[in-house]
Amino acid sequence: MANELQNGLQKYRFVCTLTFGDIYGQVIVWLIVIFIGLAASLTLYNNPVQAFLVGGLILVLTLPFLLFAFVTTLVNHIEMRPVTVTEKKKRKDAAVASTTEVATAN
Repeated sequence: MANELQNGLQKYRFVCTLTFGDIYGQVIVWLIVIFIGLAASLTLYNNPVQAFLVGGLILVLTLPFLLFAFVTTLVNHIEMRPVTVTEKKKRKDAAVASTTEVATAN
C-alpha cells in the first residue's frame, strides 16, 4: 500500500508560483496600519505606559491578520502539476549528471 502511494505521488510535482509581488500589497497595508498605530500611541505620550500598551496592542492584533493573509496567499499559489515523460527524463538525466560530477570530483 505504501509503495502504491509513493508511486502515485511520483506522478505529480509540487510547484510554488508565489512571487514577491503577490504579498507586496499585504506588507504595505500592514506597515501603514503599524505606522498609524504608532502615531496614535505617540498622541498618548503624556502617559508613556499607555502609549506603549496601545502600540503593543496594535502590533499584537494586526500580526495574526498579516500571517493569515500571507499563509492563505502561499497556499493558493501551491500547485500540483502532473509530471510528463520528458520532465521525468530530464530529471533522470540531471540526477545521472550530478552523480557523475561527484564521482569525477573525487
